[in-house]
Amino acid sequence: MKNKSLAFQIWIVISGILLLISLVLMIIFPTTLRNFFTNEIYNTIENEQHILTEYRLQGDMDMDPLNPNGEKLSPDRSVQHIILPENAPFFYNEKKLPLRFLQETQSLAARQEAITEEYSRVIGDERLFFVIKKVSLDGQPAFLLSYAWDSYRNDLVLTLFKQLVLVMIIVFLFSWLPSIWLAKYLSRPLVSLEKDVKRISNEDWHEPVILERSDEIGKLGSSIEQMRQRLVKKDEAQRTLLQNISHDLKTPVMVIRGYAKSVNDGIYPKGDLTSTMDVIEEESERLEKKIKDLLYIRKLDYLSSRNASKEKLYLNRIVQEVIERIRWSRQELDYSIQLEEAVIHGDQELWMKLLENLFENQLRYADTIIGAKLTREGSDYLLKIWNDGPPIEEDILVHLFEPFHKGSNGEFGLGLNIVKRIAELHGGKVWAVNEKGMSTFYVKIPL
Repeated sequence: MKNKSLAFQIWIVISGILLLISLVLMIIFPTTLRNFFTNEIYNTIENEQHILTEYRLQGDMDMDPLNPNGEKLSPDRSVQHIILPENAPFFYNEKKLPLRFLQETQSLAARQEAITEEYSRVIGDERLFFVIKKVSLDGQPAFLLSYAWDSYRNDLVLTLFKQLVLVMIIVFLFSWLPSIWLAKYLSRPLVSLEKDVKRISNEDWHEPVILERSDEIGKLGSSIEQMRQRLVKKDEAQRTLLQNISHDLKTPVMVIRGYAKSVNDGIYPKGDLTSTMDVIEEESERLEKKIKDLLYIRKLDYLSSRNASKEKLYLNRIVQEVIERIRWSRQELDYSIQLEEAVIHGDQELWMKLLENLFENQLRYADTIIGAKLTREGSDYLLKIWNDGPPIEEDILVHLFEPFHKGSNGEFGLGLNIVKRIAELHGGKVWAVNEKGMSTFYVKIPL
């Protein structure tokens, strides 16, 4: 059935549930009715006995329900009565009840301890329900036998059962139409979502997924819409990435090819062979660094979709190590370092890359000093890095960590984007401000 449409499956399930309920009711209902009417028969017999004995005790002969033979046909035609003497032998010529049964009943009544007792016996093909009550007749102890046949109960059960079957058939037939409507109503938004997902899978994701519902289906539609928006952003980012890659790689390749061709023709654009080859080597290094950064971004994309292994790290030691490695690049600079011990969990190689990119950025712009401060603030560590160079342009500041956005003297616009991605991989965040006339970078890392 899983290969059928969802609407058909829902309709089959609803119809099956209705059919199952009908079958259960048809099985349970007769038994329940029989038990109910059995209790009702006993209640009816006892009520008739009460009326009979009350009349007799009051001596109202006009209302005396007993006939000369000791029998009574009460207003309830289903209940009949017989007076049984306690000690005298009983002789009975009517054919309604067997004489042997009456004699056994007389013995049963003689052994009865309670005033009233309920009994039942099978006589012939029918069941007889009867109640024996101790009474006093003309000052002599006697027993009042009141009885009703099972056919009365069976007639009621059969009648009500037929009514139930008819009602269930009508309900089952008329439930098909609403069940079909409900199946289509429930499957319609899912069919719409299936079309949207198929459209998105074909990279046609510019039309929004609109599903005005707040239930589980609506939440599914919202999740698909969020996925679509992320795919659109990722697609735009990839397009921008390819455009910038093609542009940024084209320049060093053209310079290298142009200079190499010139050297091959015996022409030295920089005046001599050594200076010309230095340009080729410099452009080759820039090209290599850009390619490495691009590959690193792809690596971060891969890690973002995986649960990367993390180890215990002392961030203060890593910061100190990176600073010691970069000092030689500009030995004339002063360094203001304040590092508290900070224990985090993460990937050491990634944190080294993050800090190297940040400090390389500081080296590029610093005039006389580079500062670094690591402190604990609540449930986070806060790393502050600054330099006394020119402040960051305001129009650049808001886009500083986006790929291929770079300030003056920037290289490729990828270094700070790598910093942001690494921080986010560790649940942290990074931002930049112009603080007290100095360009300042902050990295917040959770404990």
